[in-house]
Amino acid sequence: MGATLKNGFKSGFSVTWALSKIIFPITVIVMILRYTPLFPLFMSWLEPVMKFLGLPGEAAVPIVLGNLLNLYAGIGAIVSFDFSVKEVFILAVMLSFSHNLIIESAVASKVGVNFWIIVSVRVFLATISAILINLFWQGGGEQAQYGLISNEGPEPSGWVDITLTAFQTAALSIVQLAAIVIPLMVGIQWLRDRKWLDWMSNKIGPATRLIGVQRNASMTLVAGLTIGLAYGAGMMIQAVKEDGVSKKDMYLVLIFLVTCHAVVEDTLVFIPLGIPVWPLLLIRLTSAIVLTALVAYIWNRLEKNKQVDSVREDVPT
Repeated sequence: MGATLKNGFKSGFSVTWALSKIIFPITVIVMILRYTPLFPLFMSWLEPVMKFLGLPGEAAVPIVLGNLLNLYAGIGAIVSFDFSVKEVFILAVMLSFSHNLIIESAVASKVGVNFWIIVSVRVFLATISAILINLFWQGGGEQAQYGLISNEGPEPSGWVDITLTAFQTAALSIVQLAAIVIPLMVGIQWLRDRKWLDWMSNKIGPATRLIGVQRNASMTLVAGLTIGLAYGAGMMIQAVKEDGVSKKDMYLVLIFLVTCHAVVEDTLVFIPLGIPVWPLLLIRLTSAIVLTALVAYIWNRLEKNKQVDSVREDVPT
């Protein structure tokens, strides 16, 4: 048991340090930029695009905040405006696909998947889902009721206060990260040492085959689905090192998880906004399964074609 704890804590601190080197500076920079003239200028550039998504101009605020900061910042911005149920649902779907974009995508890229591929997939899904919902859903015209959610709280005043708030927020993010990652790594180490991962992998195997990946990627899939992309990336980093997960499988798992991660938390937080959450969950799960299976199919076809070409080249004429 002592060796398990030692190795688990070692892995936990190692992963926390690797992720904190990304999360801390990005959080500080984005928090400070939020209070500069660049931030409202950036939002003004997005306003003309909003009409193609079925949203009013002010919807750029929660989209920008949700993407640059986190899902909760986006929700806080939503309750600051009077949106219809349909508009809130569109925002919820978009932010579910594409929130905390810079940090989560940067963390996920530590696994070895190209940062811009992750960003592109998330932004594409957010955009196309908004357009389709706007085109095909004719209801939801009534004003949304936000329940008990409020966006109250003092805003920092002055650059010293803003900078301190940014550093405090970044430090808190790292503390929260460590509080989840370190116990998680200890737990995973315990499961490894007790051979429970083999049993769980066998049980989850059929689900991983559905999206075209091998069983040794199953635990990274479960981690991302339950605890989120940023935290699940810690397990993915370890899986690449220790479980021999192939580059192809890790790409497929990341494509699935950038589409659908932290499904319980990210779905439940929208309940107080007065929107239907089951369709929200179904859209995410369906999109993840279809997109990942499609990429896996195309990837396999390309590999087979390459093998056929290689055999033809080896055959003497």
